[in-house]
Amino acid sequence: MGVPDKVQALRHGGGLTAAAVRFRRVDPRLYVVYVAFVLIFAFFAITLRHDGFLSSLNLLNIVRQTTPVTVMAVGLVFVLSAGEIDLSIGSIVAFSSLVAAKTLESHGLLAGVGAGLGVGVGIGAVNGLFVTLLRLPSFLVTLATMGLVAGLARWVTDLESVAVVNQTFTNIFGSGDLGRVPGLLIWAAVVVVLGHLFLRHSRFGAHVVAIGDNVAAARATGIHVARVKFTVLVLSGALASVAGLLYAGRIQSATYTLGESDLLTVIAAVVIGGTRLFGGAGSIVGALVGSLIMGMLNNGLILMGLSSSQQMIAQGAILLVAISLTLREPKAA
Repeated sequence: MGVPDKVQALRHGGGLTAAAVRFRRVDPRLYVVYVAFVLIFAFFAITLRHDGFLSSLNLLNIVRQTTPVTVMAVGLVFVLSAGEIDLSIGSIVAFSSLVAAKTLESHGLLAGVGAGLGVGVGIGAVNGLFVTLLRLPSFLVTLATMGLVAGLARWVTDLESVAVVNQTFTNIFGSGDLGRVPGLLIWAAVVVVLGHLFLRHSRFGAHVVAIGDNVAAARATGIHVARVKFTVLVLSGALASVAGLLYAGRIQSATYTLGESDLLTVIAAVVIGGTRLFGGAGSIVGALVGSLIMGMLNNGLILMGLSSSQQMIAQGAILLVAISLTLREPKAA
């Protein structure tokens, strides 16, 4: 072998070695959610092939049901990535939908939408001020506002639901379609795309992740930590109120129970989607896939004829496995 051939062989071998090193550095936990999605989808597609699981109507129904969860999950990705948490999103969903429905009755479309969104922004701002100005833990602050807002939702309606009869509102938020495309699918796509762009390709997103990874280092580099934390909590509240409007538009009614059981579902979707529970990393696309997994599980288990208690057992077991795979820390070298 001549000298040029030896050089070429070394280069080829070096390229293989570099590729092997890069492959070893890939964290398989980042892809667990996507593998889980494919496996769960394949399982239901095979076992429920005669029960309509793969019908376009059923698949679109899964998307419709999961869109509010997806919207909330995008906001929670930002909050968790910054090292905070928001437990008040479920209560914001209910209260914002009720305020919007009440305002629609007396003041029309624009006022109703504005009032509903204002609820989320306002509660998010209160959470942000307590966390940043008083330096209180977001877990305790949002736990308190969760109870406070849930009580307000019950009090202002006297435990009664409010009908939403404004046709334009329901067409925009939940019930309408754009051609053959459900409006809720468009809402989910827009929120996910914008969330991904802001988290991955903007200075604000970089600051969010830097704060969650190491708040002291982020502050030392000149990042305005309080401002970023305040913003992510306001964003979370705003997106929770959007989810409330989508619920109200889809079911054409608002009630204090809307979003009541969504908190754990949203957290599970975000965490199994690759967002670190204690900050420093987040994935909008992963949260989308996580929310679809949750919706698919619910839909598939219902089609299988499982009782509500059996559904809870199955969902809990699957989530425990998924979270164990995604959150388990690697062994120390």
